[in-house]
Amino acid sequence: MDSPAASRTQVTGLLLAGGRGQRMGGADKGLLLHRGQPLAAAPLERLAPQVGTLLISANRNLDRYQALGQPHGAQVVTDTVPDHPGPLAGMLAGLQRADTPWLATVPCDAPALPADLVARLLHAALAAQQPAAVAQTEGRVQPTFCLLHRSLLPTLTEAIASARLAAGRWLAEVGAVPVPFADGSAFANLNHPEDLARHGC
Repeated sequence: MDSPAASRTQVTGLLLAGGRGQRMGGADKGLLLHRGQPLAAAPLERLAPQVGTLLISANRNLDRYQALGQPHGAQVVTDTVPDHPGPLAGMLAGLQRADTPWLATVPCDAPALPADLVARLLHAALAAQQPAAVAQTEGRVQPTFCLLHRSLLPTLTEAIASARLAAGRWLAEVGAVPVPFADGSAFANLNHPEDLARHGC
């Protein structure tokens, strides 16, 4: 495990935008407009200063995501397992591509994610000497807001192959450290069309 001197240069950020958008009627959620720009733009901009390099997990509209990530030097990765089985598949693709010891993941529909998210997750993981950390609000973990060490790649590969696809359960299995955040609104997901309307589309 890395020393407490680890910094953001040792972390690759991964924006998870590879879902099927079922609660958005099958739309590519990250590209829906939110306050005049694609929904994925705000979390990407907030994540960029917290990490050394950036990736975007997407499985359609790859050119549009590549253009969205271009100002930040982000590269697009696609699932390496069939049928797009959920966020663990995006995490797997990110770990396979990342050339840093750590991978920090955030969903594409959280425009207010904390500016200190990665630093706090990294500090907690290093302090506890654990290979993962996950944000927690009001006693509930937020499994797509997590930090993973590259040593978890074989374990994650095996979990997906065994169809153990619940991200929260897998993070618990690998000993992810829960990191409390007081402001639950920073982790609000815009999952439905009415959420976009309520937050100003």
